[in-house]
Order: sequence, then structure tokens, then C-alpha cells
Amino acid sequence: MFTEDITINLNIITFKTLIESNMKSLHKYIFLIALIFQFSTFTGMGQQIEFNDSSNMKLTNAAREIMSAAGTCALITLDEEGRPRVRAMDPFAPEGDFTVWFGTNSKSRKVNQIENDPRVTLYYLDGDASGYVMIHGTAQLINDPFEKEKRWKDAWEAFYKDKTEDYLLIKVSPIWMEVSSTSRGIYGDTITWQPPKVLFESVP
Repeated sequence: MFTEDITINLNIITFKTLIESNMKSLHKYIFLIALIFQFSTFTGMGQQIEFNDSSNMKLTNAAREIMSAAGTCALITLDEEGRPRVRAMDPFAPEGDFTVWFGTNSKSRKVNQIENDPRVTLYYLDGDASGYVMIHGTAQLINDPFEKEKRWKDAWEAFYKDKTEDYLLIKVSPIWMEVSSTSRGIYGDTITWQPPKVLFESVP
């Protein structure tokens, strides 16, 4: 009887650990699924703050921290049928105005998708999954040799046999950005859950 009690307790602990692990993964997927649906419509009303407004300093500082902690991000494009296409990317650090650069294969599907529709969304999940940054913007394909040399990672050498022909840059100019972070005291609307939004200058 004592042995059976130990076995039952161990099974309960194992099951509880499994559930907790799965809930953490589910939490991340819920974030991404909600993002994809929002990206499809490009709509939303929330707290809007001009980029040059000093009151947004908390948001922009938090955004940089989250983007740095995330390491990677999701780049979402639209295919020829208007369906969101998502892939993980290894971005360069955001510039002062939150312009984000990526390197990619010039023959990849995302290149054609950006040529057809430059609207994109970036999604960064905080390292502890307590918040995220979402940037909606316009993507440009850059094939300038100087810019490509400037934005290059040696770890990518194996992926590009001919850097001149195979390597291409994607430049994302932000239009607006949402920031949510419970650990930093940045919360969404109590009814709609819409997080605060930073508006950037219009992209030509």
C-alpha cells in the first residue's frame, strides 16, 4: 500500500509538471495566434502616443528591452491570396527610430511577398513571456553592396554561397508599434485588452 501511494504521488507530480510546461507553451502560441488575426485586418483602436511625445519614453524603453531580450522575432507577410505568412527571423538591433533590418535569401518566398505587398508586422515576445512588442510597418528590399556589407553576421556564412547574389536585406520602417508588459507596468485596456500604441512619422 505504501509503495502504491508513492507511485500515485509521483504520477501526480509528473502530470502537474507536464501541464505547467504545456501551459507555458500555450501562452506563447495564444500571443502569436491573436497577432495573426489582428494582422489580417490591420485595424485597432488603443492609446495612441506620438513618437516625439516625452510621455512615450516608458513605452519605447520597454520596447527596446523586450526586443533585445527576445533575440529573434516573427516576420509576418501577406501572400498572393492575402493570407498571413509567419517565420522566425534573426533581426539586427532596432535603430533609433525603430527601423529594423533583416538579412535573407534573395530567392525566398518572403521576397516575392514583400514585392507584391510591402505591409508587414514584426512580433517580439519578451524573454519571460510577460509581454511583447508588435511593429506594423512597410518593408523594402535593399540590395546595395555597402548596406549588405554593413549588415552582415559571420555566423551566416554557411547559408550564403554567393553573398553578392544570394544575400538580400529587408528594411522595415515602422508605422505604429504596440507594447505590452505586465512586468514593466504596461497594460492593455481593461475591456478590449488593446495595449498602448506608439505612432511614428508617416512613411513615404
